[in-house]
Amino acid sequence: MRWRDVKQNKITHKDEAKEIKETESSLPYATYGDKIKAFITDTFLLSMPIFYAVIYLVFGNREGFQNDMLLGWFYILGPLGVVIVLFYFISGQTPGMKAYDIKVIDNKTGEKPSLLLAILRFFFFNVVLFSFIGLFFSFLREDRRGIYDLLSGTSVIKTTK
Repeated sequence: MRWRDVKQNKITHKDEAKEIKETESSLPYATYGDKIKAFITDTFLLSMPIFYAVIYLVFGNREGFQNDMLLGWFYILGPLGVVIVLFYFISGQTPGMKAYDIKVIDNKTGEKPSLLLAILRFFFFNVVLFSFIGLFFSFLREDRRGIYDLLSGTSVIKTTK
């Protein structure tokens, strides 16, 4: 869109809104299958080592973890959050996302998310995951964005090689 066209009223606000909507809908959003496979891959690559370290190095054994499970989950989600947020912030991809050629982007810029957006996305994703509220919300949307994506202003798209 050129400024001259807007100034001479060749382009109206309706045309501008339509252009923005067409740009958003043209994004190659990631499929559910790719998102689920990336999540499972990240669970094993990133989460499991942290689980084992917390259970056996911090608490000593499984029973110790069971006695103070709330603190144990804090010890697990803290480092996991730092690792995932750093992956989102540095490259926009976790190892699982990289394996399936998908990426997290900021909706406004189309680039990798800022540190604040990465933190918000991780927080909202865990709230949705642990509360089971909104897990199937993305199935109702054409762009396949979940509540955590809407609240954080991010999207997961398919990358090109």
